[in-house]
Amino acid sequence: MMIIGCPKEVFKGENRVALTPESAKQLQKLGYTCLLETGAGINANFSDKDYKNAKVKVVKDASELWKQSDIILKVRGPEKSELSKVKLNHHIISFIWPNQNKSLLEALKKKKVTVQAMDMIPRISRAQKMDALSSMANIAGYRAIIEAGNQFGRFFTGQITAAGKVPPAKILVIGAGVAGLAAIGTAQSMGAIIRAFDVRPEVAEQIESMGAEFLMLDFESDGTGEGGYAKPASKEFIKKEMELFRKQAPEIDIVITTALIPGMPAPKLWPKEMVELMKPGSVIVDLAAEQGGNCEVTVPNKIIETKNKVKVIGFTDLPSRMATQSSSLYSTNVRHMIDDLTPKKDGIPFTNMEDDVIRGATVLHGGKITFPPPKPKIVAIAKHETNKIKEKSSEEIAQDEIKAEKKAGKLQFLLLVVGALLTWFIGYYAPSDFMQHFIVFILSCFVGYQVIWNVSHSLHTPLMAVTNAISSIIIIGALLQMRTENDIVSILALISIFIATINIVGGFMVTKRMLSMFQRS
Repeated sequence: MMIIGCPKEVFKGENRVALTPESAKQLQKLGYTCLLETGAGINANFSDKDYKNAKVKVVKDASELWKQSDIILKVRGPEKSELSKVKLNHHIISFIWPNQNKSLLEALKKKKVTVQAMDMIPRISRAQKMDALSSMANIAGYRAIIEAGNQFGRFFTGQITAAGKVPPAKILVIGAGVAGLAAIGTAQSMGAIIRAFDVRPEVAEQIESMGAEFLMLDFESDGTGEGGYAKPASKEFIKKEMELFRKQAPEIDIVITTALIPGMPAPKLWPKEMVELMKPGSVIVDLAAEQGGNCEVTVPNKIIETKNKVKVIGFTDLPSRMATQSSSLYSTNVRHMIDDLTPKKDGIPFTNMEDDVIRGATVLHGGKITFPPPKPKIVAIAKHETNKIKEKSSEEIAQDEIKAEKKAGKLQFLLLVVGALLTWFIGYYAPSDFMQHFIVFILSCFVGYQVIWNVSHSLHTPLMAVTNAISSIIIIGALLQMRTENDIVSILALISIFIATINIVGGFMVTKRMLSMFQRS
């Protein structure tokens, strides 16, 4: 059984903690013992008493915690002051940013430390529960709108009052990743008019589904890069992009920039020219400030005001400003990582380098630097299949569709011939009265099939649309049978109408409830 230790973050202004009382309980179920440095969770509103109630041992001295622990959980990677506390064969799980911190990797390599970088989790479906970058980006996007609202001099939502009319705020979100979508959702709930831009065309549907307007760029380009991030744009694309922003700048009240590619400086998407075009009182929140900023005038960790009275917010600690929520999400991501590292639930981690997720996150193992990792096999397979599809030209696809239609036509013709021969064979021996009813039966089956399967289900689920169509035909048939002189048939027809009507009414009631789930109250 190994010991997990969580020291207090030493980076100035870092309020998050990598271990919460709730996550500690889950780790104990995996067979681990948990230690915590005194006061490590205070800034995130988790007291030492909370940890003690969760059976976590609280250690007063940081050096003693590092010494006793086998696995160290942190938010930020070890600082220079902490390197002396790292012991041989330690196991560290934290944000590392290996591409930017090569000297840290070299220092940890000498002590044969195994390191899982939470910022290197592959962006594949199975790893979503460990995706700490997305967790923090979600919080940053939400907090960006809150910070913008704090500096903005008006309501977000439009209002008509006795004192006059207040126009709604117009917000432009640049970059529709996790942070951008979180910002859109928050601003939408506050009643603002939102416009969003992204170089990846496939996010347009996500943006519009959240009630924002997607600013389409008239340019043939796919900005999708590795891992779902955007890739660097061409000069021609940037020129068109600047033209679009130049039109938007005088109208927009708030700009949220979120464009950042891991391991690279932030692209300059909102130059000084755009800032000067904005109205006095406008606000810019630059979520890429830590990597130089998307806005040319951003100053990291400060709020500045330009000559034309535009406020530019360059905070780099937005998740830390919501430390309780951030710590809960991050510690859950870490706990899921340790869960995968402990397949036997025996309190002993196993770094399986054959596992795509663990291999992708592992930047140091066995005294060797294992960064950068190979591309995940799942992604490689998916891309291979995609390339296969892309090999066909539009003409080839059209030809394939024509062939498929011809094949379907031949099959239908064959079925008609077989059906006609079968009907002739039955008619040769059967009486004429029977054949009249039999032909009506065949035609009713054909017409019924065409009617039912051509019903539009725009306001239904497909199953509900089909069952309602069947019920409608049952009612029509039952109404025709009501004219018969046989009382039993009439009674059965009446019962059929009653039951089918219940089904139709119920279908529409369920549909109404489904639609109301998507309406804003």
